[in-house]
Amino acid sequence: MKIIIINGPNLNLLGKREPEVYGNKTFSDFFEELKSKYNTVDLEYYQSNIEGELIDKLQEIGFSYDGIILNAAAYTHTSVGIGDAVKAITTPVIEVHISNTFSRETFRHQSFISPNAKGIIIGFGLKSYELALQSFL
Repeated sequence: MKIIIINGPNLNLLGKREPEVYGNKTFSDFFEELKSKYNTVDLEYYQSNIEGELIDKLQEIGFSYDGIILNAAAYTHTSVGIGDAVKAITTPVIEVHISNTFSRETFRHQSFISPNAKGIIIGFGLKSYELALQSFL
């Protein structure tokens, strides 16, 4: 099974950025733990702060992978383009958020990804990614 985690803007700062919201662990450390725990899954990781690069990646792998775990971060709430890319591909996408977006600012309650996602997991910290991975298994 081939699964990719795609993270959007500022998620490269996990472990440093707002630890009260996002925790103290870097995504690299978490990803290595995830790969070790699910060693029978071909698990990849991609991160970009650039909207067009995220769309390019979705289009590149969106017809050949078994699943995409997508945390588009702030682009979730602003990018019609990423929402359209998720709609255009055939690989199922699980939308993931570390924090509970509904307990935050009102603009974070809207998602352009959700209508085209297989499912949504929010608010469980980094565990949200593992729950998404388990949904594909």
